[in-house]
Amino acid sequence: MQGDGGRGVGVSPGRPPPPCLAEQLYRRLPPEESGELRLQPQGSEKAKTFVHAFLKRSMPKMKDEAIQDMLTRKAVVLEHYPKKKTKQKRKKTKGFTAKQRRELRLFEIEPEQQRYAIFLPLHELWKQYIRDLCHGLKPDAQPHVIQSKLLKADLHGAIVTVTKSKCPSYVGITGIILQEFKHIFKIITKEDKLKVVPKLNNVFSLELDGFISYIYGSKFLLRASERSAKKFKLKGSIDL
Repeated sequence: MQGDGGRGVGVSPGRPPPPCLAEQLYRRLPPEESGELRLQPQGSEKAKTFVHAFLKRSMPKMKDEAIQDMLTRKAVVLEHYPKKKTKQKRKKTKGFTAKQRRELRLFEIEPEQQRYAIFLPLHELWKQYIRDLCHGLKPDAQPHVIQSKLLKADLHGAIVTVTKSKCPSYVGITGIILQEFKHIFKIITKEDKLKVVPKLNNVFSLELDGFISYIYGSKFLLRASERSAKKFKLKGSIDL
């Protein structure tokens, strides 16, 4: 009997097994060795049963006939079949539905917070943000370049005025944009009144460092996050 790098027991393939292979495989250990290893001596039949069960457990994909053939003809290589680890699917965190957001009043501004003076610092931050975005709004800057950047910019904090509208009551409303949704602007006026102005059929203007830009709300029906990736086409004239 010879070892196979710790992986198997037997003889090399192609060579006839020695006549004492079975005797060596199933022979009982001497009493002194059993005592040192603290093993209980077993008969040859129990040894055969143990070896067969061990090989069957070590090589579950092989049939009994193949295992027996390997014992009598060639070396036995004990293969290891690792258990396949099942990947646990990550649960996607679900956000609030529109109904839940309304019930929780996530986007509502409390009446005591509806004061124009509170949001003036926000407007100052917005002006600095636009200056950095447009590289200082220099006098020689090309208007269409600035316009294209403003169309994609965040307008929270901008002071806008409704200059044209199909509904005359909206014309002249001026204030700081507090919230922008897909279809509306929420604007706080100097009179501390929160106005909800639809984008559709309205034209808005905003002024910064002498540069006046016009926003056609009917072509602006997008969320703020969607506008940053949209390509706006320049048109000569746009109707409400």
